[in-house]
Amino acid sequence: MSNPISPSSSSSSSSSGAGRRRILIIEDEPDLVRGLRDALEFEGFDIIAAGLGREGVKLARERGADLVLLDLMLPDMNGFAVCEEIRAVSPLVPIIMLTARSQESDKIRGLEVGADDYVTKPFSVGELVARIGAIFRRLQRSGGPQDEIHVGAAVVYPKRHELVRKGKTYSLSFYEVELVRLLAERAGEPVSRDELLEKIWGVSGHASTRSVDNFIVKLRKKLEENASQPEHIVTIYGTGYKLLP
Repeated sequence: MSNPISPSSSSSSSSSGAGRRRILIIEDEPDLVRGLRDALEFEGFDIIAAGLGREGVKLARERGADLVLLDLMLPDMNGFAVCEEIRAVSPLVPIIMLTARSQESDKIRGLEVGADDYVTKPFSVGELVARIGAIFRRLQRSGGPQDEIHVGAAVVYPKRHELVRKGKTYSLSFYEVELVRLLAERAGEPVSRDELLEKIWGVSGHASTRSVDNFIVKLRKKLEENASQPEHIVTIYGTGYKLLP
């Protein structure tokens, strides 16, 4: 069986030496791949790329990656299916979807099948690099003192990317873990969408504050007794969110 990809194991297997992160790009537009490769190699990342979904899954399994950039519309299979196959063998590796679709339903579906984030084409390469950098900075700090975060009847285990509530275990994406972590650090205080976006996603002053809302909705379904009437992650209208343990 091929080795699954994971943030902890894939970087150590990188052929270019320790300390360099490997990014897998699964994208069928050659010009976009070239642009991303140039920008990301300039930032010090190792890049491997595939133009087909099946090829991307094979590369992920055989060579490993610390992060995946995944196009939603591929010639042989859609990005949702590719995401699910990668998630089946590596529940923790961050996956960012690149999509020309702007419909909210497509973005939500991407999050539901395991994507950690999405960027709508055309996008700023600078913003994408900033988001990637933020992910890796947060991953480096993920071994902090909070081994468990208790919220109501739920317990979040950040290192395992899991939430347990009433005997049921839920997998958490990278951004779900980081949202819980940051809100727990500021428990009882309102935290603005802009601050969440800047500290977790690595961008600010951007319309993608909607990303925060989508992840909060997803997180509430796992953490709250009734997601439509949340008791622990409450909305502060016009501002952001507050966590009530």
